[in-house]
Amino acid sequence: MQALREIRVLDLSRLLPGPFASLILADLGARVDKLEDTAGGDPVRYVPPLVGDQGAMFLALNRNKRSVCLDLKKPAGQRAFLQMVERYDVVLEQFRPGVLERLGLSHASMRARNKRLIVCALTGYGQIGKLAHRAGHDINYLARSGILGIENLARDPPQQRPPQPLAVQLADIGGGLWSALAILAALRERDLTGNGSVLDIAMVDASMGFASSTFGRMLAGDLPTPGGDPLAGGIAIYGSYLTKDGEVMTLGALEPKFWAAFCVGVGLKCEASAHIPGPHQGELKDGLRRIFASRTRAEWEAFSREHDCCLEPVLRPDEILADEQLAKRGVFFEIESHWGKLTQMATPVTPRDMAHTAPPRYGEHTEVILREAGIAAAEIESMRADGVIR
Repeated sequence: MQALREIRVLDLSRLLPGPFASLILADLGARVDKLEDTAGGDPVRYVPPLVGDQGAMFLALNRNKRSVCLDLKKPAGQRAFLQMVERYDVVLEQFRPGVLERLGLSHASMRARNKRLIVCALTGYGQIGKLAHRAGHDINYLARSGILGIENLARDPPQQRPPQPLAVQLADIGGGLWSALAILAALRERDLTGNGSVLDIAMVDASMGFASSTFGRMLAGDLPTPGGDPLAGGIAIYGSYLTKDGEVMTLGALEPKFWAAFCVGVGLKCEASAHIPGPHQGELKDGLRRIFASRTRAEWEAFSREHDCCLEPVLRPDEILADEQLAKRGVFFEIESHWGKLTQMATPVTPRDMAHTAPPRYGEHTEVILREAGIAAAEIESMRADGVIR
């Protein structure tokens, strides 16, 4: 399923959000060219832990891409860039609003050179609004979107403990996902109209979709209350519990049939009130803690194979590479690279039989990409001498 094999993407983004979006597009067959500056390129290349001289995070996000190194602050680099965009279907950029305009490379100037061009502008707060120019990172976007507020309100009274940073970058990944989806929709729209477009994706907006169920209840007047959200600790039958050997099991018996199956398996009376938040949940949680502490994780895994009750172990990160289910799904695979053999993680849409290429070295394909854009060899040499390219 390489439906984008004829699509060319010029990716100006760095760090996590944009590169994750272009990774999805590259895995779907798009030719993704990563444009990096002459001051070292994507900073993630150098963020520990390192594999050789490259950051592990960079290597995880940039397979199936090429690298072109170009200084957009210099007139020759700006001219080359505008000539390049004539040959691309998509430009993905992650600058704050106004940055490209100051360089003479506005969205309008790009599309003036290529009316079929799709420009995806991925930012923290979007292209409009009083916060549009504000800097931020994942924790800021989750705070502004209400996601951390939901965590705070649902689990603990705000005055007791502030919400902690999530262990995953939800807004960053959400921004990347929605950018990829918007680009796919814009490509389809272009098929119908012949025209490109400008896409405005904000990571604040993107993160809110992950809490659609909570926001849906809130918009109907049902605000989360401390301990009252069934999916955030409000009911005992949807939670995690320590086992006899100090491991953790999760129980997600939301439907009565699953709760009944669990109760039958452990010899517990099946109360219908288990699904309703309230003071009685404390007693039920205490009972479930004792039950789970009576068996090891292995014993509970065996129990789960016999009883269909939404019961799963909490795998440690170091266990997932050997997990039988993930292996069967082909989630992890290996590719050869300049830095040796790399273990990579597929996305849900990555073709499992795809022949992948290694992440690019810094500026590895600069001359090739410039030549493809029709830039003459003499001009390329001049740009190299002037430090416009590397």
